[in-house]
Amino acid sequence: QVQLVESGGGLVQAGGSLRLSCAASGRTFSGYAMGWFRQAPGKEREFVAAIRWTWHSTTRYADSVKGRFTISRDNAKNTVYLQMNSLKPEDTAVYYCAAAPRWPVSSDEYDYWGQGTQVTVSS
Repeated sequence: QVQLVESGGGLVQAGGSLRLSCAASGRTFSGYAMGWFRQAPGKEREFVAAIRWTWHSTTRYADSVKGRFTISRDNAKNTVYLQMNSLKPEDTAVYYCAAAPRWPVSSDEYDYWGQGTQVTVSS
């Protein structure tokens, strides 16, 4: 079955950087949408970024992270990354990796989810 395992979260000061990883297994993800979402305490889950698992790697970003976050993938490792730079306290949340067998896809149409990794940004 499909498994998504996130790693790389932690505590960082404002202005710092973190790189999250999502190791995907259980099937071939060619053509899939791979997304990153986050949920802060007391708030709804929100879309962060997505990448299409094809040769041209189409990407999408939430306005709140454009220019600071970069999503990418490594075919050989079947892994999707989220490079987060210039982190702000409001980026604090649990970050989730998700997968959907189609593109484009709305945020509520992702079929597979990881367990999440905590990112905390101190001021």
